Amino acid sequence: MSTAMSEKKKRGRILKIILFGSFARGTWVDDRKSGYKSDYDILVIVNAKFLADHRFWEAAEDRLMFDPTIKREVQFIVETLNTVNSELSNGQYFFSDIRKDGIALYELKGHKLSSPKPLNEAEYQEIATKYYEAAFSLADDQLAISRHCINEDRIESAAFALHQATEHAYRALLLTLTHYSPATHSIKVLRSLAEDLDQRLVEVWPRQQRGDKRKFELLRRAYVEARYSEHYEITVEELEWLESRIRELQGVVEVICRERLKNT
Repeated sequence: MSTAMSEKKKRGRILKIILFGSFARGTWVDDRKSGYKSDYDILVIVNAKFLADHRFWEAAEDRLMFDPTIKREVQFIVETLNTVNSELSNGQYFFSDIRKDGIALYELKGHKLSSPKPLNEAEYQEIATKYYEAAFSLADDQLAISRHCINEDRIESAAFALHQATEHAYRALLLTLTHYSPATHSIKVLRSLAEDLDQRLVEVWPRQQRGDKRKFELLRRAYVEARYSEHYEITVEELEWLESRIRELQGVVEVICRERLKNT
């Protein structure tokens, strides 16, 4: 089996690396007052589904995070060429915008992106409304679960539920505005994509103080560590601060999504 997997890995290829988002459009932000700095957003297109598995890219994420020459966070998503072209053929906004505005950093010849199909507003409205209602409802449910767990002194379960509430809130926005949300549980990636779409989301998470950044990091780690690590620690006060920020996030997401749906 290991030999078969090794042969499979040898056939894996990176076909394209594309810079997208604010740095591709020339609209990046470095706000010293708020502490917000735009991330580098990267789309990696591969030739095989197994290569799109997030686990293959964890080492690359860690290396980029601590690279002193970059000096800002790098968020990347990985999809197969078949997936990207299928979404383009279906009129998917997210990849259509990348195809239009993205900057190719690397390309293997002979692997073209499909032309995007125009999506009329009636189709957009139907799809976006369905996405918004489903994802936003899940975020609501997880916030209710987290509050129950806090009241019952189930600290780790509360942290995990807050992570899930955050994830679903960002998915609600991404799916409503672009019809796409990457197959990742990383709220840092989801936050980066969402904030690039609407700067009002930046204010949700204070960045000036190290303690505020630490609380978001505790939330990010909760997806795995709150369930599986005996060393994960978070206080009730930190949970309640995070809960207040996530409720603020929900409010901003609701405003942005309803604005977009109203204008279609």
